[in-house]
Amino acid sequence: MFDLAVFGSLFLTLFVIMDPPGITPIFLALTAGRPGKVQKRMAFQAVCVAAGVITVFGLLGHQILDYLHVSVPALMIAGGLLLLLIALDLLTGKNDEPKQTKDVNVALVPLGMPLLAGPGAIVSVILAVQKADSVAMQVSVWTAILAIHAVLWLVMRYSLLIIRVIKDGGVVLVTRLAGMMLSAIAVQQIINGVTQVIKGT
Repeated sequence: MFDLAVFGSLFLTLFVIMDPPGITPIFLALTAGRPGKVQKRMAFQAVCVAAGVITVFGLLGHQILDYLHVSVPALMIAGGLLLLLIALDLLTGKNDEPKQTKDVNVALVPLGMPLLAGPGAIVSVILAVQKADSVAMQVSVWTAILAIHAVLWLVMRYSLLIIRVIKDGGVVLVTRLAGMMLSAIAVQQIINGVTQVIKGT
C-alpha cells in the first residue's frame, strides 16, 4: 500500500520548491527580536498554516481556482508580487521596526503562505493528487506532503541555534541577505507566471 517512486518524486519536488535550507535565513530575519519560545511557536504555526493550505488545495485545488476564475499563472504572479513587497521591507530595514516585531504574526504571512505554501508547491500537489489513481499512490502522495512539512519544522525549529552564534550584527546581515534572496525568488516567480501566460496565448 505504498509507492516509493511516487513518494520520492513528490518529496524531492517539494523539497526543491519549498527549500528547507533556503528558508532558514528568511525565517531568522522575519522572527528576529522575538523571544526563543515565540520563535519556536511561530515555526510550528508556519508549518501548520502551510500544511493546511497545501491540504485544502490538494483536495479542492481545481474547484477553488475554477470557482474564483483564477489561473495558475495569475496565482504565481500574485504570490511573486507579495513576496517582492516583503523582500523590499527586509532590504530597507523596515522589518526591524518594533511595531512590526510585536504586532505582526509572520508565521501566517509570509512564512506559512506564500513562502512555504507558495504557488509552485500548490500546483505540484494538485497535479500529484490528480495523477494518483490508486490507494497506494494516494497514501504515498500524502505521506510525502507530511514528510516535507516535518522537515521544514525541524529546520526552522533548530535554526534558532544559529542566532546564539551570530548575535545581533549577524541577524542584520542575515536579514539583508534574506531580502536579496527573497527578491530574486519573487522576480523569478513573476517571470514564470508571465511566461506561462505568454505560452497560453
